[in-house]
Amino acid sequence: MKRRDVLKSGLVLAGTTALAAPAIAQSAPTIRWRLTSSFPKSLETIYGGGEFFADRVSKLTDGKFNIRVFAAGDLMPAFSALDGVQQGTVEMCHTASYYYVGKDFTMGFGTALPFGLTTRQQNAWMYHAGGIDTMNAFFKDYGVIAYPAGNTGAQMGGWFRNPVNTMADFKGLKMRIPGLGGQVMARIGAVPQALPGGDIYPALERGAIDATEWVGPYDDEKLGFYKIAKNYYYPGWWEPCSMYHVMINIQKWETLPKQYQEAVISACRETNLDMVAEYDAKNRLALVRLKAAGVQLHKFSDEIMEGSYKAATEMYEAEAAKNAKFKAIYEGWKTFRAEEAQWFALSESAIDQFYSAKLKT
Repeated sequence: MKRRDVLKSGLVLAGTTALAAPAIAQSAPTIRWRLTSSFPKSLETIYGGGEFFADRVSKLTDGKFNIRVFAAGDLMPAFSALDGVQQGTVEMCHTASYYYVGKDFTMGFGTALPFGLTTRQQNAWMYHAGGIDTMNAFFKDYGVIAYPAGNTGAQMGGWFRNPVNTMADFKGLKMRIPGLGGQVMARIGAVPQALPGGDIYPALERGAIDATEWVGPYDDEKLGFYKIAKNYYYPGWWEPCSMYHVMINIQKWETLPKQYQEAVISACRETNLDMVAEYDAKNRLALVRLKAAGVQLHKFSDEIMEGSYKAATEMYEAEAAKNAKFKAIYEGWKTFRAEEAQWFALSESAIDQFYSAKLKT
């Protein structure tokens, strides 16, 4: 073949390739889905995770896959998001799996377990220790597939009208706390209440509850709990992290083109990274403002920490004895947690303790 023929042939191939990409893009279907959030718009960081996710999916598919986000209560109540996806009322939701421990305690592994994994440890378990596949094998029984899509980081221990110094102070105390944290609270004598974000302040204001936990300084400040209860406790042992998921109706998921599935997975991963970074940036400033407003910070006593840890461990062992699904995940998770704790004690915890003593403001 002559040189000019080779060049001519190459130009034709290059031109064909250049034309092929738009043709493929034009052939991609336009899809419109709905996502119901378990969170109100007023909590723009956590609710915003759903919007961030939807925006990224749209951009990754050149605007072909559009997801409309609805706040809690717009289409269905906050704690009915999973039910809506199961029933096909909506295609997907952005929620916390531990809201549904009433269906099965195993749901807790997706969001947080008392004295469980921290944010980085949870990510390690999910992304590199089989957590995503493990949870999706469990979620399959509920007709959904799910991917991590946000985290608040370690949470605070909540707002109390009166100080709590001993285990006895929890007897009869009415506290807004959902999930397995609520189950542990019940074991130590408290009366847990599961209330969505928008209902907490009115309940605290009228005395229907004595205490509440929510997230951390930034979101807690927005909801105004400090105006009623000045005692702010730490750490939130029931949520060393709080991971959220985008849950998708599995039948709908299977109809998506492969590239759209990949866009969803990538967008979830970006959301998971972005949300915790945003909370870390915002919480520091909110804490300064709360302290200036007269909020009193208290660390839970050793008696409360030890007693709560004992109650949580007893709960896990009892659940594992009767729930095969829980036990199947718990045994491996427990080993992972112990090994991670040893590693973090040498690295993250050691440097954090030095900084907290050295860099006081």
